Amino acid sequence: MQHFPPLRLATRRSPLALWQANWVSDQLRQLGYPTELVLLTSRGDTDQAPIDGTRGVGFFTKRIQQALLDGEADIAVHSLKDLPTETDPAFTLAAIPPRAAVGDCLISGSEKNFAQLPPQAVIGTGSRRRAAQLLHQREDVQVEPIRGNVQSRLQKLADGLFDAIVLAEAGLSRLEMTQHVTERLPLDLMLPAPGQGALGIETRSDNQRITEITQQLDDAVTRAAVTAERKLLSHLSGGCLAPIAALATATDESLHLKAVVLSADGKTRLFHEASDTIANAAELGVVVAEQLRADGADAFIEAAR
Repeated sequence: MQHFPPLRLATRRSPLALWQANWVSDQLRQLGYPTELVLLTSRGDTDQAPIDGTRGVGFFTKRIQQALLDGEADIAVHSLKDLPTETDPAFTLAAIPPRAAVGDCLISGSEKNFAQLPPQAVIGTGSRRRAAQLLHQREDVQVEPIRGNVQSRLQKLADGLFDAIVLAEAGLSRLEMTQHVTERLPLDLMLPAPGQGALGIETRSDNQRITEITQQLDDAVTRAAVTAERKLLSHLSGGCLAPIAALATATDESLHLKAVVLSADGKTRLFHEASDTIANAAELGVVVAEQLRADGADAFIEAAR
């Protein structure tokens, strides 16, 4: 193989982001390409205020993308659910590797599951999607915002600031911290965020060699599933803040998409599902989005801005 300088992978510094970047690095090294990490700090790492409509889109990804544009790095590694759905011609989403666990987990200080938590229990989550779905099931609980990486959120729970918190199973699994899980929340209670559990690996569109190398990590079935989910999110103009959840699952050549949009207080829940071929993943996302819009989803999404 012709000798090239190491591929530079841009990543945030959090333990989970570093795990993700190191995993991608290992995959590339197994293919014969030397790598090195470029450690960066995003706005989302330094600004610990609650995420709202003024600071949500690209909060964790813009600094990483800028490193590609500035020539600091060759490849950007993201949690796909953090990556805006609006396409930028400067970047190519070169690879979406096989997806990890998609669901969310409840971690309780008392080791009680969600149904067993006492009335007025305080549950920490930084996600309106999670908050609305929790409130839809139990309007008596109090959902409060929480920020920080997995370790700092677990510490806040241990310090008694919350009765329970909700975290993505994929992150806990990657960090080998599933021993903290009290309950894996069932999907009929808690649908995930579009793209949850998947990595998004970007390259600069004008760098064909790096793009072609990175594309070797792509998983076609995962890409189809998250394409349907992200197309739904994009068509609803939901960004990452609105209480929208979606999950696509593949069987042979068929793709099935389930999605919900909720009011912020969880009192109203709109649900639709549909199936199509894997080849029509994007069209499937549009179909389900239009079904939700016909039922009034736009009003809930606008209220979340």
